[in-house]
Amino acid sequence: MDSPLNPSVSEFVTVRSVRLHVRRWGNPDAPTLFMLHGWMDVAASFQFVVDALAGDWQVIAPDARGFGLSDWPVAEKGGGHYWFQEYLADLEALLDHYAPTGEVNLVGHSMGANVVCLYAGVRPERVRRVVDLEGFGLAPSKPSQLPRRLASWLDELREPPSLRPYATLDDVAARLIKTNARLDPRRARFLAQHWSKPDGKGGYVLLADPAHKIRGPMLYRLDEVMAVWANVRAKVLHVEATASPTLAMLAGNIPLDEFKARFGAFADWREAFIDEAGHMVHHDQPEQVAALIEGFCA
Repeated sequence: MDSPLNPSVSEFVTVRSVRLHVRRWGNPDAPTLFMLHGWMDVAASFQFVVDALAGDWQVIAPDARGFGLSDWPVAEKGGGHYWFQEYLADLEALLDHYAPTGEVNLVGHSMGANVVCLYAGVRPERVRRVVDLEGFGLAPSKPSQLPRRLASWLDELREPPSLRPYATLDDVAARLIKTNARLDPRRARFLAQHWSKPDGKGGYVLLADPAHKIRGPMLYRLDEVMAVWANVRAKVLHVEATASPTLAMLAGNIPLDEFKARFGAFADWREAFIDEAGHMVHHDQPEQVAALIEGFCA
């Protein structure tokens, strides 16, 4: 790492019988940023952004259920079921615990960005600012897709997915670099320590419930999502990698301008672009991300 890491403390909050791990940095009396990580990621992923913050902030970031050090909902049976709405309920429970009154600043990456944007529309009186890092939503679905989706869901329940083991921590770090070629090897090594754990057989296993790989039985309803976004009162900053490969993948054959027209549902929405970054903008350019967050939430 280029500079000393700001230390974090680990706390656990039980939400509807699931013990969630929460990583907390900074002064508890400082203004607070709540940060939600993306799919197949962990709260420690924000370490580099925290290190780059210039001001005095408290950062609170949970491991989503089934990720990191948080419980798997049905661990004794080998995994759980993950409905997207549960992430909203978990966020609300954590806000009630850490910030029961007043408005909050929410930062989310990818899946976490979709969670905070929805929450800001469901509880508009609770949210002051939203920073959306590479959160786009999905392509609109069609009713004709449902039979195939349900069949795939049943097939995966019959033969659940698994996550491959890794021989060494360096192998875990190499896997992270394979996904993101821009990732600094020192950062990859740091992330690997929080992304995995010893498997008891001399190797390492990822800290994630394989059940997250199961695609849910419900279709993505863009019209319903946009109706929630239209209810957001908070100012929203969308941060996107220049020529984002994730946006191109999600849009598919839909022209990008048409795909992003959905953001017109927000009453107060603006965007910023980051060069030399991919989907993991908070890993690739944490200083720029930190500056954008501070400038927007200060």
